[in-house]
This record gives sequence, structure tokens and C-alpha cells, in this order.
Amino acid sequence: MKAQGDLISSASQASGFSRRHFLKIVSLGVPACAGGFAGPVILPGRALGRSKVSPPSERITMGMIGLGSMGLRHVRGFLEEKDCQIVAVCDVDVSRREEALKVIHEREGNQGCVGIHDFRELLTREDVDTVCIAVPDHWHSIISIEAARAKKDIYGEKPLALTISEGRSMVEAVRRYGVVWETGSWQRSTRNFRFACELVRNRTIGTLRGCQVGIGKGLILGPQPEMSVPEGFDYERWLGPAPWAPYTEKRCHWNFRWILDYSGGQVTDWGAHHVDIAQWGMDTDGTGPLEVQGEGLFPEDGLWDAAVEYQFECAYANGITMRVGSNNFYPQGVRFEGDRGWVHVTRSGLQAKPESLLRYSFKPDEIRLPRPAGDHRQGHRRDFLDCVKRRTETVVPIEIGHRSATVCHLGNIAMKLKRPVRWDPVEEIFPEDAQANRMLSRAFREPYTC
Repeated sequence: MKAQGDLISSASQASGFSRRHFLKIVSLGVPACAGGFAGPVILPGRALGRSKVSPPSERITMGMIGLGSMGLRHVRGFLEEKDCQIVAVCDVDVSRREEALKVIHEREGNQGCVGIHDFRELLTREDVDTVCIAVPDHWHSIISIEAARAKKDIYGEKPLALTISEGRSMVEAVRRYGVVWETGSWQRSTRNFRFACELVRNRTIGTLRGCQVGIGKGLILGPQPEMSVPEGFDYERWLGPAPWAPYTEKRCHWNFRWILDYSGGQVTDWGAHHVDIAQWGMDTDGTGPLEVQGEGLFPEDGLWDAAVEYQFECAYANGITMRVGSNNFYPQGVRFEGDRGWVHVTRSGLQAKPESLLRYSFKPDEIRLPRPAGDHRQGHRRDFLDCVKRRTETVVPIEIGHRSATVCHLGNIAMKLKRPVRWDPVEEIFPEDAQANRMLSRAFREPYTC
């Protein structure tokens, strides 16, 4: 479905010199006068009237696309940032749009934020600097690529894409159009996970031998009856590029993640968080495993068909093996195992052997990983806004989001094929394996293409 920075001078508005073009020039280090004008440089002003916030000239405007559980959390989270103003919200479910608008108006008053049904309309708005995309996985690539073409900076939810090939297409679009991207893998913006990975990267547990990633078990649901589509819900557009299927309540919204037409189950949902941390600690952000094998229990009957119990192993060129499994195989979190100790990190805490590592003080010459302002999810959102202003790379740029999601997809592919697969992380193909290569992408239902 093809749709047609923060520094700009007042003179540029009269000359037609676009804000986005100016940001690109600034990021490349080209003098502002290269565009045919010179003058005082200020930030765009589009908001009015909020007390105890940044003046209009310093605010970043945002459009929210997808207003479900995570999307509404982002609405509330970005409202906490004094230099961010939400000017438009978009969802195919009118009840969700109305809920988001209510939250915004109760917090901000009526500042002109509008509700929009079609994301393409939002992307054409000149008053939108950035977008936050929190839609089901099967819509990620289409909306993200169109947003990049529209030169909107993007905060995009994890897992990055429904398939490996869609993820690579997103990476290429973000690079081609020069937009800032933050993947919603917010664990990298928390002290626990960062400290654990710094311990591993500085070899405080000795030579890393392997790691275990424990994530939640999947869920089972039997066959469901066809139902009438609720009033105000555009189910056809919700399905979008996925195969047509009759409406039933537990297909949509939160439950999409248990259905392989729309997501990858717990393997990609939680895996995109904990596998991402494993990649960070192993220092393999720019690559992936060479071989993957495993087994999983995929329901053969019922609505939800993603793996319920699963275990797969990923062998890397550096000799490290990552083992990923549901909680009946490995405890929740990421456990790094070295020849002199181990580190186990979860959202609730950090354990280590020897325990003295929990009090470790890094030396000036040791590896330190990126640390956004703030902590937890809010620090992650703050990192995105700061990078939009600076035109710099975020703590989880799109290539990293793609590589982490790829490991999860490889696990699902190997388990579905019920055999080991060899992977080329440079070419991103399965060498001499036509059957596996067909699983790198999925067909888009017309007319929902990008």
C-alpha cells in the first residue's frame, strides 16, 4: 500500500526548504547555507499551551500507530516526556483510538490531537516528526517502510518483523532514507541487563563457554466459533497482508502473538527480549549463528498454533552455543556461563558466581555499554527522543533489532522443519537448502504490499 529533525530556520519556512531536508544536511555536516539560506536556527514549533514543558520550539511531535496494550503504554510513557507532543493517534479499532484520545486529553487538555483510521493519512501529515509503531507483527514491515519513506523517525516495537526477509527490507529502508530508529527492546536500557553484559564482555567470568535463554511457555486454545465483527473494528484492515480468516474474538488484539500467521509465539515475543540480551553479552550483535537445531510442540488443532514447549540450540562461529527454551527447560532470563563463573540476569534481579561480581567496579579501560538517560522503559523512550535531536544512533538501532529477531525466526524454522539448518549470517540464506529458504518470507495478501 504505497503512501505518497529538529533544526530548521524561520527563513526556511518561507523558502520551502523542508525540515527533513535540513536535518539530513545537518547530519551530513553540510553548512545550512548550502540550501540557499542562512539565518538563526531553531526547532519547529507546533504545540501550544502546556505548562511545565519545553517551549514549542524544542518539542518533537509524534504520531502513534497501534493503540493496544503496548501502544497505550507508549502513549502514557511519551506523555511523560516534556519535549514530546502526541499530535495524532491511529488504530483500526475506533474504541482504542477513543481511549488513547481520552488519556491524552485528560493529561494535556485539548491540544488538537486527532484520531486517524488509516496510517497512511498519518504519515502524510507535516506536523508529525516521529512515529511510534506498536501494531501486530505482520504489519511491522509495511508500516515501517512507509514511515521511513515519509522521512519520519521511528520507535518500532519488537520483534522487528514477521520474517527474516521483511526485517532486512526494513533495515535497508531505514538506511536509505536516513531516519532514526529505536527498537523497543527496552531491556538494554536497564542497569541489570547492561551490568550483566558488561561483566561478560569484560571476561569477569573467564572465557564465555555458552549461554542459556529461558522464556515463557506458549498457550493452547481449541477451535473457536466464527463471530460477528464488533462495530467500529476494521477487521479486514487488521488482517491486512495476512491470509484471510473468519473473525473470532481470540484471534485479534493481544492474542495475535500465539498465531503464526501474525507472529512467532513466545519464541519471538519474549525471545526478542532475552535473545537480544544474549546477543549483547556474547558480542554478536552484527551476526548470527551458523547452525540451529531443536524441537518444539506445535498444536495441530485449535486457533493458536505457535510452539507451546520448545528448545533449540544455536552454534556460533566463535565456538559459543546459545540454548533457548521454554521455562520447563531453562529458568527465565539469560544465564552466561564462563570457565571461571556465571551470571544469570532477569527483570527481577541479577545472580552471579562468584557473588563478589555483583559488587564489581569497572576500571577506566574496561568495556562499558551504552547507557541512556533514565532507566527502564522510560529511559528507552528518552534515548529515542535524544537521538532524534542529535541525529545519532539509538541504543537498539534497527540492525541490532533485526539480528536478534533473526535468531528467534531461525529457531522456529528449525523446529518446524524438524531438522538442523545451516545459516549464512552474511548473505542471510540457508546454503543449498531450498526448503528452508522458502521460509525466509511469506506472501502478502493483495493489496497490502509495500
